[in-house]
Amino acid sequence: MLSEKAELIVEIGFGMGDSLLEMAGDEPTKIFIGIEVHRPGIGKLLHNIAENKLRNLWIIYQDAKEAMTNCFESNSIDKILILFPDPWTKKRHQKRRLVQPDFISLLTEKIKPGGVLHLATDWEPYAQQMLELLEQAEGLVNENGSSNYWEHPKRPTTKFEQRGKKLGHGVWDLLFKKSVS
Repeated sequence: MLSEKAELIVEIGFGMGDSLLEMAGDEPTKIFIGIEVHRPGIGKLLHNIAENKLRNLWIIYQDAKEAMTNCFESNSIDKILILFPDPWTKKRHQKRRLVQPDFISLLTEKIKPGGVLHLATDWEPYAQQMLELLEQAEGLVNENGSSNYWEHPKRPTTKFEQRGKKLGHGVWDLLFKKSVS
């Protein structure tokens, strides 16, 4: 049985769900919620949740912005993960990127004081943009110091990360904490 005080971790855009499943399996006393709209990934993760008899992992099938707005109270989430979101590499498509000032503000509202926002990408221009936007965001502090990425992140390797490395891409992780005051 999970405690009402269990740490709440939300992953936005879990893809096929392998890393989320691994995290939930490794930390059964924490509550994990994955938000996704990709039906094959949802189906695969649902199958794996049942197969592994996990009782601490749930799925929200909804657009991330709608889910964050409608499904979570302010100051309720301990950790939000956004691992390898679509970088929308073409300049004319960059407005579609998930990590934008309004969305960062919404995430900051939902994270508990002292909670964290962890992002990762294998697309360097997106990493630079995310770093810049997060450092400008009110209420967030870079846990690795100003203008620094997280050199040794604590998270499972994702399918997109493996693919990026095969293509010769680097990987950039960011870890920001919500101010307590």
